[in-house]
Amino acid sequence: MRHIAQLLGSAARPALVAACVLALLVARPALAQVAMPDAGQMSGIPLPAGELPDGTISVRVVRERMGNNIAGQSVSVTGSGQTKTGTTDDQGRAEFTGFPAGSTVVAATTVDGEMLVSQELPVPARGGVRVALVAGASAAAAKERAAAEAAAKEPPRQGVVVFGGQSRVIFEFQNDVLTVFYLLDIVNNARTPIDPGAPLDIRLPDGAQSPTLMEGSTTQATARGEVVRVTGPFAPGVTSVQIGFSMPDVGRRYTFRQAWPAAFEQPFVAVEKIGALQMASAQLPTVETVNADGGKVFTLANGPRLASGDVLTVSFTELPVHDMMPRWIAVGIAFAVIAAFLAWGFSPARTPARTSLEEDRARLMRELVAIEERRHAGKPKAKDADRRPALVAELERVLAELDEAPGGGQGAAA
Repeated sequence: MRHIAQLLGSAARPALVAACVLALLVARPALAQVAMPDAGQMSGIPLPAGELPDGTISVRVVRERMGNNIAGQSVSVTGSGQTKTGTTDDQGRAEFTGFPAGSTVVAATTVDGEMLVSQELPVPARGGVRVALVAGASAAAAKERAAAEAAAKEPPRQGVVVFGGQSRVIFEFQNDVLTVFYLLDIVNNARTPIDPGAPLDIRLPDGAQSPTLMEGSTTQATARGEVVRVTGPFAPGVTSVQIGFSMPDVGRRYTFRQAWPAAFEQPFVAVEKIGALQMASAQLPTVETVNADGGKVFTLANGPRLASGDVLTVSFTELPVHDMMPRWIAVGIAFAVIAAFLAWGFSPARTPARTSLEEDRARLMRELVAIEERRHAGKPKAKDADRRPALVAELERVLAELDEAPGGGQGAAA
């Protein structure tokens, strides 16, 4: 996820980081789990069913949840100027045929005075369509919400929380510096607030710099030095903690280690694959390399549950750490140019020949500095490789002539 910092606005919007990675997980069940919607959300929605006979409409009637079937219930299906009725069997299903392929029908029934109507159902030429009609879903959902709200107001009780399955550890590079994001969901699966008995202290890896709690983090979290502390109690559901920090002193090989103060349900790590970069971890056996928009390539890995106190260990090789030598050469040449101009400014009047040599020296140095800066920025010109040796040779000649010119001895100052 290179250049994510530009999207985040200095890491202020970490949800975009997660979106970049999670978008890659669509249709990848090995790396992501898909939660099924509740019965109320499924009510009346058509689902293609290739296993049914051609043109079959299957209507299932249930009370409040799937599996609580209503048998002997009268159901009607209307479309193409006709209405057909049927009665549900022991599985709560009634099947209808005889509607023209390509037409649309609507299924309906009334349970305890509640009228249930489906969306428009297309009649396929191949296979069939299934639809569920759920009675009492709204009342059941309201009852569930009321019970959850009441439970959430109860005094906290002792228990455990976990880092949920949507928690992520993401690595990227900002200005050649390894940057790490923790997008953590602390999950309380109970119906009441949970007090784990002690704060969750996330001690960041050695060398972590500028740790920051990003937008979206709970106010229960504080960052002090290399420790992020999250205090309880934890409300039912999810408490979000989003941390960003940099690791500026890693080389081409780096081993990341992070101990977790609570169980990590499904550890997941993502890194943009730049050049020959490789990521490996015995704890993350499921690895996938995927292509994203813009030609970027990502390595994604996950593994089984880590217990509280376990250390997640991930090894990186061939990290894109650039050689600093060209930068220092360019800086040294720049200082030499400044020194040369200062020497020229405070020296006695020069002969015309010496003045010309010093102008040549300044010109050659400026051109060398420009070549070094382009090479460091990764944007060299085609002629730079051949031009640089010629410039160095010419500069050596000018410096030698300066040493021999009247008032000499200052050529080497360049």
